[in-house]
Amino acid sequence: MTEYAIRVENVSKSFRVPRERRDSLKERLLRGRGRHEDFWALRNVTFAVERGSSFALIGQNGCGKSTMLKLLANIHRPTSGTVTVDGRVSALLELGAGFHGELTGRENIKLNASILGLTPKQINAAMDEIIDFAGIGSFIDAPVKVYSSGMFVRLGFAIAVKVNPEILLVDEIIAVGDEEFQRKCLDHIYELRKRGTTILIVSHSLGIVTDMCENAIWLEHGEVRSSGRTRDVVDDYLREVNKREAAAEERTDESSADGTRRGSGELRITGLELVDASGSVTPFLLPGRPCTFRLSYRAIEDLPEVVFGLGFVHESGAQVAGPNSGYDHAFRVPAGTGTVEFRVDRVPFQPGQYAVSAAAVDRGHVFDYVDRAFDVRVRSQDAITEPGLTLLPGEWVLRPGTTTGDGQVLAVVPDREAV
Repeated sequence: MTEYAIRVENVSKSFRVPRERRDSLKERLLRGRGRHEDFWALRNVTFAVERGSSFALIGQNGCGKSTMLKLLANIHRPTSGTVTVDGRVSALLELGAGFHGELTGRENIKLNASILGLTPKQINAAMDEIIDFAGIGSFIDAPVKVYSSGMFVRLGFAIAVKVNPEILLVDEIIAVGDEEFQRKCLDHIYELRKRGTTILIVSHSLGIVTDMCENAIWLEHGEVRSSGRTRDVVDDYLREVNKREAAAEERTDESSADGTRRGSGELRITGLELVDASGSVTPFLLPGRPCTFRLSYRAIEDLPEVVFGLGFVHESGAQVAGPNSGYDHAFRVPAGTGTVEFRVDRVPFQPGQYAVSAAAVDRGHVFDYVDRAFDVRVRSQDAITEPGLTLLPGEWVLRPGTTTGDGQVLAVVPDREAV
């Protein structure tokens, strides 16, 4: 056995893309097959995956990730360069790939497992485990043509991971299915890692690949942009994505107060800007970094007491925050234009899209209220591994041999293996 389970050396892959469609046989005979051009999905890609490690391919859609997996699975052959895969490969590339619609789930298990190199005896030994893991009940004896997409992925994943592969190739498959099945998939991949299975994952879920994979490469337009430790590669990728988004934002200003509006109108909110720690206007926020929300306004008369407020609604519809200046901190606002700022030391929001409402009031009297008028984006510059909508700052401290203050254990998490 070699040190590396996978070696890719100077690999390029091109596909012929027709420039003219000639569908009929007559057209092809009289005018030939038509002109075409070469599309290079991969160019001079080189990397190696150590045996027993987990490796990730990241990048935007169309960058060549799935093409590389198909080369590793021997579905495609490289145009140039060499691909060396040392071990029995199990691949999860497309839902239901290799399934025969007229065969039952049980029959497809036998067919796919035999393709993966298992003997009839090994298949029979693994059959009950595969069926149990898939969790599709009596449908196991129904033709797979009646399966839903979720049932396809359950059965496909169960076959791929329960035949004890030496190398597992996964293409976004763990993002499909319900929450319970996703957890089951991730738990089983963790068990495969402990057993020494080499795992190569293509995923847009940067938190998952950062948690699971030691090393990674970032592909862009078929070429390697960055390679090395997963967290470093993910950080390089996110910085580039943020840079491009910021450049695009400079060309178009999408923040305008055009939402549902109500109020008496003595003061109108006219805009919202995001300001970073350096004092520069920024198109998006970064979790855990300082930021200032700068509201601009126009008042048509002097107002002795004005309270300003903001409301943040996540793209999922959840209300996540609603800070306001407070009635005991009302501002005296002279007629004219101006700005009011709300400063935070650390942005508490996780990456996502947030609709922001703004208000100016005086003890229940509304001068102006614009509902979800501004779009605020939070983008990650580092790999985010914490779930939820907000970040909870704090410090972890380990004190071996101690208990809670009154000597009582507040809660015990049951040991799965002991249950």
